[in-house]
Amino acid sequence: MAAAKLITISCVVSVFLIFFITLSNAASYNVITFGAKPDGRTDSTQSFLRAWAVACRSSQASTIVVPKGRYLIKNAVFRGPCKSRITVQISGTIVAPNDYRALGKSDRWILFIKVDRLSIIGGTLDGKGAGFWACRKSGRNCPVGTRSITINSANNVIVSGLTSINSQLSHLVISSCNNVIVRNVKFIAPAESPNTDGIHVESSTGVTITGGTIQTGDDCISVGRGTRNLHMSNIKCGPGHGVSIGSLGKDLNEDGVENVTLTNSVFTGSDNGVRIKSWARPSRSFVRNVFFQNIIMRNVKNPILIDQNYCPNNQGCPNKNSGVKISQVTYRNIQGTSATPKAVAFDCSSSNPCRGIKLQDIKLTYMNKAATSTCKNIGGTISGVIMPRSCL
Repeated sequence: MAAAKLITISCVVSVFLIFFITLSNAASYNVITFGAKPDGRTDSTQSFLRAWAVACRSSQASTIVVPKGRYLIKNAVFRGPCKSRITVQISGTIVAPNDYRALGKSDRWILFIKVDRLSIIGGTLDGKGAGFWACRKSGRNCPVGTRSITINSANNVIVSGLTSINSQLSHLVISSCNNVIVRNVKFIAPAESPNTDGIHVESSTGVTITGGTIQTGDDCISVGRGTRNLHMSNIKCGPGHGVSIGSLGKDLNEDGVENVTLTNSVFTGSDNGVRIKSWARPSRSFVRNVFFQNIIMRNVKNPILIDQNYCPNNQGCPNKNSGVKISQVTYRNIQGTSATPKAVAFDCSSSNPCRGIKLQDIKLTYMNKAATSTCKNIGGTISGVIMPRSCL
C-alpha cells in the first residue's frame, strides 16, 4: 500500500513538474510591453512589429498577447518564415486611422506573409471604412482602398473567433495558402458599402470555413481562381451578394476552381444565394465538382444563379461568350423564398454550355406562389421535388 501511495505521489509530482516546465518554456509577448498604447489614438504599429520580430525568431511556440483596449495600427506586414508556431491572441480591438488616406496606396492594412503554423484567435478589427466609401461615392480621386487582413503564402493557419467591422474593402483575404481553417467569425459592413466582401479565397488549397456570420455590401464569400478543396458550412449570409464562385475567366490563361462544398447555411435578404459568375470572354478556366446542399433562402433576390455573361459596360468581351467550362454542379435540398419571381436562372455560355448540372429536392417560392426558372445552354438531371418547375 505504501509503495502504491509513493508511486501515486511520484506521478502527481511528475505531472506538476511537466506543467511548470511547460509554463516556464512558454514564450508570451504582450504588445504593451513593447510600447503599444490601448488608447485608440497612439500609433502602435511599431510596437506590434517589434513583438512579432521577437516571437518570429523564437525557437519555441510563442503567443503574442493583445490585451483589452483599442490599438491604432497603420499598414503592418508580419513577415515569415518564423522558427516555430505563433499564436496572436487578441482580446482588444485593432483600429485603422480615422483618415482613410493615412493608409496610403497600400491595398492591405494587415498582412501576414510566408508564415506557417499561425493562429489568430479572437479580437476585433475596425477598418474605419466609412470615409473611404464616401470618397468613392462622391466620384473624387480616391486611394485603391485596403483589405483588412490578408494571409498570403502561408500553410497550416487557424483564424478563430475574429470579428471584423467596416472594412474598406474585403475583410479577410486568403491567397496562395494551404490548409487554412476559418471558424466562428463575424464580418460586418453596411449593405451599401462597395466591395466589402467578407472572405475572399484564391489560389489556395484545403480551406475550411465554418460557423461564420457575414453581413456585407458584397459577396459574403467569394471564390477566386486557383481554389481547390474548399469546404464551407454553417454560414449565415445577408445582407450581401451571397456565396459566389467568380467572377472567373477575365484572363485567357486562368486557373480554375474545383471541389467546392457549401452545406447547412442560411441566406437572409441577400442579393444572391449561390452564384457562379464568369466573364463573357475567351478563357481556359473552369469550374467543376461543386456541391451546394442543405441551404435555406429567406427573401433572396437570386437564390440559384449561373451567370456567364458578366461584362461591365460591355467592354472587353469581343464575342460575348465565356470560355469557362462549368460542369458537375449539384444543388440538393435548397428551400425557402425568393424576393423575385425568378428563383433559378442558368445563363450559360453558348460556346461552352454548362454540363452535368444536378437538381435534387429544390423548393423555392415567391410570395407563397410557385417561382419560375430559366435556362440557357445547359444540360443536367433532376430528381425529387423540384420547385420551380425545372427548365433543364
